Amino acid sequence: MPDTVSALGAPTERREGPDKVAGAARYAAEHSPEGCAYAWPVPATVARGEVTAVDDEAALALPGVVAVLSHLNAPSLAEPDDATLAVLQDARVPHRGWYVALVVADTLEAAREGAAAVRISYAEEPHDVTLRADHPDAYVPEDTDGTSGEHVRGDAEKAFDAAPVRVDADYRVPPLHNHPMEPHAATARWHDGHLTVHDSSQGATTVRDVLAGLFELPKDRITVVSEHVGGGFGSKGTPRPHVVLAAMAARVTGRPVKLSLPRRQLPAVVGHRSATLHRVRLAAEADGTLTSVIHEVTAYTSRLKEFMETAAAATRVMYPSAHGRTTHRVVPLDVPSPSWMRAPGEAPGMYALESAMDELAAAAGIDPVELRLRNDTDKEPDSSLPFSSRHLAECLREGARRFGWAERDPRPRARREGPVLVGSGVASATYPANASPSRAAAHAYPDGSFVVQVNATDIGTGARTVLAQVAADALGVPVERVRTEIGSSDLPAAPLAGGSMGTASWGWAVHEACSRLAERLAGQEGQPLPPEGVGATADTAGTADADSDYARHAFGAHFAEVGVDTVTGEVRVRRLLGVYAAGHILNSRTARSQFIGGMTMGLGMALTESSTMDAAFGDFVESDLAAYHVPAHADVPVIEAHWVDEDDAHLNPMGSKGVGEIGIVGTAAAIGNAVHHATGVRLRELPLTPDRVLTALDDGS
Repeated sequence: MPDTVSALGAPTERREGPDKVAGAARYAAEHSPEGCAYAWPVPATVARGEVTAVDDEAALALPGVVAVLSHLNAPSLAEPDDATLAVLQDARVPHRGWYVALVVADTLEAAREGAAAVRISYAEEPHDVTLRADHPDAYVPEDTDGTSGEHVRGDAEKAFDAAPVRVDADYRVPPLHNHPMEPHAATARWHDGHLTVHDSSQGATTVRDVLAGLFELPKDRITVVSEHVGGGFGSKGTPRPHVVLAAMAARVTGRPVKLSLPRRQLPAVVGHRSATLHRVRLAAEADGTLTSVIHEVTAYTSRLKEFMETAAAATRVMYPSAHGRTTHRVVPLDVPSPSWMRAPGEAPGMYALESAMDELAAAAGIDPVELRLRNDTDKEPDSSLPFSSRHLAECLREGARRFGWAERDPRPRARREGPVLVGSGVASATYPANASPSRAAAHAYPDGSFVVQVNATDIGTGARTVLAQVAADALGVPVERVRTEIGSSDLPAAPLAGGSMGTASWGWAVHEACSRLAERLAGQEGQPLPPEGVGATADTAGTADADSDYARHAFGAHFAEVGVDTVTGEVRVRRLLGVYAAGHILNSRTARSQFIGGMTMGLGMALTESSTMDAAFGDFVESDLAAYHVPAHADVPVIEAHWVDEDDAHLNPMGSKGVGEIGIVGTAAAIGNAVHHATGVRLRELPLTPDRVLTALDDGS
């Protein structure tokens, strides 16, 4: 029998790695069919109003310009469910940066020059882009998915007022932007009534279905390919305007059209994390046992469609209390539509909750790790469902051991190295462990090789490799004999890569298909396979999406050590350590990469990443990587990720939980708590920039 014991969990190298290093991996904008034209969009320069005139004469006179599309001549689309895709359909301007025209040309340079030559006239209207907790238009959204709206248990206000230990604090997280290394791009081509699109997307099946609806085509007349994707972080989770514009331009011109969005335009058109305002009130007995938890969140949405950053959802999961209230309020503004960004809801929400827990530990005189251990639970507080597995305590204890927490002097400002104050902090983390229905096919060939097909998307997570490991484990063969085919809507339909449930969803279907294939092969033992081989399929609808009697979540603990320069205000993270309980780890190499990537992104959230909405112009000030600062390797010298391998029978056949997002969830809070320990002053607004740190030090001295 072949050795397949290590198929799942082994640090198998990513299969596409050599192609990426060699430049052989083709991304959406690297496909150039014969006769390919190039497109460049024209964004609106007002925050609200209507287009009154489009002067494209100068643009059309430029050499190489083929066409200028606007609401006056663009093809009509069917009304989409997502209003952000109704591009060039009418004269309205719902926010600055909304696309009002598209220039198509023979070359990229001509398209860009043509876009600059288009003159748009507007009837401008008053706008409002300012989020405030007391905004008169704020409302509680309908709780359609169990995460938005308001959840109440007991009498949280009365219990808070009666408690001997209390914390009442406001926290603020600014708008944050998805800036994947590969900008949003698509290459579209119509041929004999069939639309083929290479799109930078986290889910080709979804893109195909949406395009079919917009262009009123049968789904089998559209092929969407997303074979390699250079990051997404949620911004490529559903179709964005670029793919619609590329398909539209290709239809009008009769030529293949390539559109790669300029990075400066991304903040306005591909989604972002809404700013969130938090008020957290925690009440506890003298021993730190929580009696009341109140978390109120106010965020904004656009006037195009409602999106709520459900930042209080994680609070409903973390710590038990007899009384609790979590509320989401949303304010419609004249801003670009917010959408998913890595760990939507959990990332900003756990920053606020875990910062408040640190403040509660100080108020009660209890070690921050010990406070969290005292408030551990085996049931989800809001639903009372038992957790399928919850090893938060093990993560906290193991993290404290590895970090050397016991040697920490609990007193703030106790450790100084010249002008630098040194401190350490801790925070817990959680993220849901879900799955969606998926289809998959598996095929065995006479030469002993196997092919697995599923329309999964590899956004840099190693999906090709991990799915091969899942297949090899189910088939009982070495992983080298399994080939995976992913990234095309012509393959068996699959959900998008998002919500930390891609591998759980696709892997479930792959496991079922391969298990059925293994049974079929066992029945043919001793008989040669036919030349075309044999296959099996699976569809997990009705099982992967079935209700569970358990609350299923991953958990983790983050530890950070920082140095705060009292002269410059700089915060330098010296060490980051995360310990996670995320089910059975399917590939130790790719999992560690995902954990570390999330932690690094959390470092950016804590220290460098921030966007400012200009109230006068209705525009994001930080719109490119020169102004919007993402962290680099040098920003954290030491970063470690470890895990507690769980045996959870209530998840999926692999026993896995998602690992792509939990790494970001607690990192910002751990860093913020470390800054408080170092300095003795509490900063409650991210990011912790030098100006804010110096102001806090001056006020606290």
